[in-house]
Amino acid sequence: MTTITASPTRTDSRWPDRLAPLAAGWLGLWGVLALIGTLTGAGYPFGPNDPHGGDVSLLRLVPVEVATPLFAGVLLSAAVAALAMSRPAARPPGPLRALLAGYGWAVAFVLVLVVPDVRVLIVLGYLPILIVGAPFGWPPIDYADVFNWALFGRFAALAGGLLLAGAVLAWQRRTAGDCVGCGRGDTDRGWTTPAAAARWGRWAVGIAAVIPLMYALTRFAWAAGIPLGISREFLTEMQDTGIVWAGFGLAAFATVGAILTLGLVQRWGERFPRWMIGLAGRRVPVKLAVVPATLVAIAVTAASLGMIGQPEFWTGIDLAGFPQRLWPVWGVALGAATYAYHLRRRGTCRRCDRG
Repeated sequence: MTTITASPTRTDSRWPDRLAPLAAGWLGLWGVLALIGTLTGAGYPFGPNDPHGGDVSLLRLVPVEVATPLFAGVLLSAAVAALAMSRPAARPPGPLRALLAGYGWAVAFVLVLVVPDVRVLIVLGYLPILIVGAPFGWPPIDYADVFNWALFGRFAALAGGLLLAGAVLAWQRRTAGDCVGCGRGDTDRGWTTPAAAARWGRWAVGIAAVIPLMYALTRFAWAAGIPLGISREFLTEMQDTGIVWAGFGLAAFATVGAILTLGLVQRWGERFPRWMIGLAGRRVPVKLAVVPATLVAIAVTAASLGMIGQPEFWTGIDLAGFPQRLWPVWGVALGAATYAYHLRRRGTCRRCDRG
């Protein structure tokens, strides 16, 4: 008679078990700070209380006197929910499981895609310019106006939302009997196989690469003195203020991003190319591609939600603004392309040995 014993969980595959307590602690901390802001009247640094871009956030639609205590209550209740998910337990009743998961995903959605809005994408896009130009005093801006409390709050919400999303996902997998680490169950879904992901992933990569290139084309044209989609007077004004070169930097950033997106379906996206001395021929770590691509997909989608809420988004579409109208598609396509890359390259799970 042969006895089969389950292999112990490896140390490096236990990170999903830590997400729920981490989320509970992070959300609880910010919930307490929001509660203090409510009691002291300090408010919160979003929407109408944010002089630097609050008008493009969906939170501008919520009155401050309502949003402040609501924000505190949502964060604290989400912390309690995350704490409940950290307890090892059998599968809860269906309605309770759906309610807890639904609330967790709803809060995570708001923290990841609503609170950050377009400011996070702007900072990520301008960050290389800000770092390189800081010693030379260019661009001529006050860095305190950029890296302020409101921006820090956006990144804090993003971190909390990602922790909560990971906690809910791990809890759903555990209560469904699937592997907490990779999500695989006894029956594999056809569209998640490497072969299937390679097929639909190519379409997602193509869409996610073309849209930023369309955006970059207009900014490169302006830097070259071509008023593509704008008036000559407006181009002259941007040249006089130097904004045209900031646009050139964003265009370069978008072009590099588009090229890296193509790597999600290219051989050099799996093996470092020959010209990379010291790394040539080695496997590209999956997280090296997945983490930054996911962050950009989130930032683009968050920016898109803020823009969709603007009346100008639906009127006056011209050549200069058309690529930005496609940002919602860009964010979703990049997220899908990144997930397809993950499915193709994830290999054997270190936790359940499926693969």
